[in-house]
Amino acid sequence: MATRRDFIKKAGLATAGAVGTATLGAPYVHAAKGPIKWRLQTYAGPALAEHVIKPSIDAFNKIANGEMVIELYFADQLVPTSELFRAMQKGTIDAVQSDDDSIAAPVDVSVFGGYFPFACRYSLDVPVLFNQYGLNEIWEEAYGEVKGVTWLGAGAWDPCHFNTVKPITSLADLKGLRVFTFPTAGKFLARFGVVPVTLPWEDIEVAVQTGELDGIAWSGITEDYTVGWADVTNYFLTNNISGAWIGSYFANSERWNELPGHLKGLFKICMDSSNYYRQYWYWGGEADLRVNGDKLKLTSIPDEEWATVEAEAQKFWDEIAATSPRTKKVVNIFKKYNADMAKAGRPYRYG
Repeated sequence: MATRRDFIKKAGLATAGAVGTATLGAPYVHAAKGPIKWRLQTYAGPALAEHVIKPSIDAFNKIANGEMVIELYFADQLVPTSELFRAMQKGTIDAVQSDDDSIAAPVDVSVFGGYFPFACRYSLDVPVLFNQYGLNEIWEEAYGEVKGVTWLGAGAWDPCHFNTVKPITSLADLKGLRVFTFPTAGKFLARFGVVPVTLPWEDIEVAVQTGELDGIAWSGITEDYTVGWADVTNYFLTNNISGAWIGSYFANSERWNELPGHLKGLFKICMDSSNYYRQYWYWGGEADLRVNGDKLKLTSIPDEEWATVEAEAQKFWDEIAATSPRTKKVVNIFKKYNADMAKAGRPYRYG
């Protein structure tokens, strides 16, 4: 304050009022108010969050250097996952990491969040679709129509496989199987007799042990080992219904708009850091645990049988495309992208 008074005396009241406010007032006000504080809830439980978000939030808090602190909460810790969007809209929480589908985002593109059947073959498909095939602009348009929430960006997670108590070696084995999965994935799998079950994330392991669930179609093998599901199931089906989960970051619009530009930029860089970490953590983990994992036995459904599931997915796509002009646009992008990858051949697509 002594330095500031001296500056005002020397510069003159008029000049000092303008310059002093711009250069010295902001840090002083910040110091008086303390750091900006956010509460962010992820879809993931504690063990999984250690990989899918915690390193990036820890980095953010360190680099923000006292200007801002993000408190991280795990699945269902503050509010149930299915209520996250509404809670964020109301300002009960400030930000969310999840897929659009699980948080019941009130936009037509929410059906593509999580595991949209066979839209992606590999995790790298997701950033390419968003950054080079136009999904970023479509998601921004969709969420621009919703008050109170800002969509910040998407990234890729692991593929969607079954891990089960009993082995699956044919489509017939899926009939009557009570499975924890995502909303849209569950609707698709119901066509093959699967019974989708919705439970809090932290209850899944016990539900398998008590027989309430026969299995899980929520992740790849890396998560099965990381969160403990490999300890209560016996088999892992190598066929998957999607090569990558599409997840996003969201924020309460008012809180996001309050942030200075450099903190917005830092948050997005930390998002990118998390997206990059997951690319190699999952890609390497999926292969390593198939080869070296000692808890789950691998099973497969023959390719000719599984081809009927892939064919059914195309019908499912067309049904979703008919729900709105925007969903039709997204489905057309998925079709073009997968056709391009098939034409590109190896290593983009095999067979």
